[in-house]
Amino acid sequence: MERLNEAGEEILIIEDSPTQAEYLRDILERHGYRVSAAANGRKALAAIAVRKPALIISDIIMPEMDGYELCRRIKADERNRDIPVILLTSLADPRDVIRGLECGADNFITKPYNEVYLLSRIRHLEMDRFQSTRENSRGELEIHFGGQDYLITADRRQIVNLLLSTYETAILKNRELNKARDELYELNAQLEAANRELEAFGYTISHDLRNPLNVISSYSQVITEIYGDRLDEQCLEYVREITSRTFGMSKLIDALLNFSILTHWEIKRDVVDLSSMAGVIAGGLRMTEPERKVRFIIADGLTANGDKQLLRLVLENLLGNAWKYTAKKEEVCIEFGVTIIEGKSYFFVRDNGPGFDMAHADKLFAPFQRLQGTKEFKGHGIGLATVQRIIQRHGGRIWAEGEAGKGATFYFSL
Repeated sequence: MERLNEAGEEILIIEDSPTQAEYLRDILERHGYRVSAAANGRKALAAIAVRKPALIISDIIMPEMDGYELCRRIKADERNRDIPVILLTSLADPRDVIRGLECGADNFITKPYNEVYLLSRIRHLEMDRFQSTRENSRGELEIHFGGQDYLITADRRQIVNLLLSTYETAILKNRELNKARDELYELNAQLEAANRELEAFGYTISHDLRNPLNVISSYSQVITEIYGDRLDEQCLEYVREITSRTFGMSKLIDALLNFSILTHWEIKRDVVDLSSMAGVIAGGLRMTEPERKVRFIIADGLTANGDKQLLRLVLENLLGNAWKYTAKKEEVCIEFGVTIIEGKSYFFVRDNGPGFDMAHADKLFAPFQRLQGTKEFKGHGIGLATVQRIIQRHGGRIWAEGEAGKGATFYFSL
């Protein structure tokens, strides 16, 4: 059996991308084929009129004339009908196959193409072109698909070859998808293991820090109570600062522990009275700073299906943030309610505090991230990240809207 290069014939590439054309030329020439190229369908037809190639490989998407039309014109010419035509396609739609049959294409190869598969298709067509001259049973076949009628004039061998190449391509794509899926599963397993190790490390470190902090806090309180009258004011201030800093560190440890256990927390769903819960939290906030004049507006009868402990953390963080960031306002209003957005109910917590620039909204829920202008308020930058993780564990969504100087609103669903 003569190969194309042994017979002095060549493969014609039609590709409007010079880079892709050279890449394809390199593959073919490395395997001993003679290659010529045309940048579009018009130039290809002119080249075929001068020198008839043994095989044509054409991209489908091209300017002036697409690959289907080019193939149709080649097959309509009695002199060129026997030239095998391979179309490079994405095969994203069944209509691709039908249009290929309709125009008389011999094979499909998907882009980006596999070099081994490309060469096997070419060699198959080399062998098949000699048999097709002896078995040419061309007729007409009408096909109705997707609301359109198609007229297929390809012979039986072309139809079988085209369908087999399409099926083979689908198998290759399926193998690639399966391989990618397995690799993704493996990466996910590694990531989950790394996350578990990180969370275990964080939990251990946080837990081990708590005991020495409690000792330091206790000793500083004892020093103040027993020896406070013997110390000068500066020493007392140092001891108070130690007590304050250990208390702040203890709060951070609590936040880290809460955040670390959320991934593996077993959610126990129940009907939760959010209105009552918000009222209790608001009362607790008032007790911390009874001198502040803050008006809470809490809608009645708000309930949700979720984990009671986790939802308490959500409201404690959101209402606590609103309380914290309105500390410098004389007239404060903090509201908890529900609203309808695009036909769906969302709970919200709204305040009239300093607000924020929406350009930085993506940082709100990132752990340890604090927006510019908020560092004067005490905090660890982990509360909203905890809230987001809880909402996600409940299958919900949370986002924030605000404007500098005009307050902020946090919306969430469960």
